[in-house]
Amino acid sequence: MSATYYFAIVGTNDSPLYEAEFGAQRDESKYLNQFIVHAALDLVDDAQFMSNACYLKTVDRYNNWNVSAYVTPSNVRLMLLHESKMDEAIRSFFVDTHELYLKTMLNPFYEPNAPIQSQTFSTKVSTLAKKHLL
Repeated sequence: MSATYYFAIVGTNDSPLYEAEFGAQRDESKYLNQFIVHAALDLVDDAQFMSNACYLKTVDRYNNWNVSAYVTPSNVRLMLLHESKMDEAIRSFFVDTHELYLKTMLNPFYEPNAPIQSQTFSTKVSTLAKKHLL
């Protein structure tokens, strides 16, 4: 069975800016994935004050799912729901995705905390997921 990943970028006002699923997709778990990631936001807020690092590793577990988080200096949270524990690959994915998010933020037509709807952004995130996670 192929691994499943759910990735979300959560803005400073706790609203999702971007969501994507990688690997084996299950429609019935879409809302459960959103719920698990949203429930972990409080734990991310607590963990970011305990560490100076952007990558917080695994911040929460739900059954066989792990929630890893990466907090940018502007307090935007990159969250990944995953089954396997591959810390270095996940960290690399987060770093590359953060760089891609920064390039999006540099676009003068992008408003901070607005949902990212660019097809180019989605394609690049999928490419990064294939490179690091799948």
